[in-house]
Amino acid sequence: MKQKIFILFAVLASTVSADAQNAQLKYSNFDQWITRDIKESKIIGGATRTLYEVGPTGTWDGTVPYVNQGGSPWATSNVLAKVAGVTKSNISVYREKRGDGYCAHMSTNTVGIKVLGLVNVSVLAAGSVYLGSMVEPITSSSNPMRYLDYGIPFTARPSAIQFDYKVKLSGKSGRIRKTGFSPVKSVAGDDHPSFILLLQKRWEDAEGNVYAKRVGTAIQYFTKETADWVNGAKFTIHYGDITGDGYYKSYMNLFQGGDDQKYALNSKGKMVPVREVEWGDADDIPTHLCLQFASSFGGAYIGAEGTSFWIDNVKLVY
Repeated sequence: MKQKIFILFAVLASTVSADAQNAQLKYSNFDQWITRDIKESKIIGGATRTLYEVGPTGTWDGTVPYVNQGGSPWATSNVLAKVAGVTKSNISVYREKRGDGYCAHMSTNTVGIKVLGLVNVSVLAAGSVYLGSMVEPITSSSNPMRYLDYGIPFTARPSAIQFDYKVKLSGKSGRIRKTGFSPVKSVAGDDHPSFILLLQKRWEDAEGNVYAKRVGTAIQYFTKETADWVNGAKFTIHYGDITGDGYYKSYMNLFQGGDDQKYALNSKGKMVPVREVEWGDADDIPTHLCLQFASSFGGAYIGAEGTSFWIDNVKLVY
């Protein structure tokens, strides 16, 4: 099969390339946010809700689907949804004051829709901040991951990622999967926040399918609550096939489907799965950087209400 290495320059102006030797990510101190007020449909109460996005300080018309502004590479799980003519919002990422600036606060909570007392649906939503874009409006609760254009063009090779963080665990034993349209199910294991950093070498075939080699990996689960902020925490990026390393855990394996499948906008303008098919060589040059912080680690609709994750001052180390 003829393949071509490619870089996705997003139509939504969300993928900002970073290829200098000491490339950094814009707005990564989280001191600037865009405010958008969304008026929800009267049939579900008609409330006006304020959502925040990471980007140059300003406002965004809440009736218009959001696209990344000011060269910001960041997106969040805060979204505008329009399902069957009903306008609804989800808020799971918050702008929070920290010192003289702000930080990002992600929280796992229940989002409900009640229509004239006749329909009462609630889903579990984790907070997430990631590199890429959200393709709005959300029109279905089925497979929400397909709305996330995951990753940005990137050709540098940092040695580590550094950031400040704080963790609050739910205090609940076990997790649940709550989609709103099927019975709530128990999921093994306790909930906790996580971050995922992947350096990928992507290509696209003639049919528009997107594949990737995994070049670099840094994944961390935060299983312990912190009493306060942990400042300047540094996590090494491991290059090449790490399956034989002491660092390796099963959850670091190649992403090839399941509840946490990643998607991207292909050259034909369609959202398609990014299939990691093999490990790259340790000296490969990546084409994309994927970075995601989340209050729950298990994928869509899975977690425990009350799990929270704060991050600030994200920096790539060279």
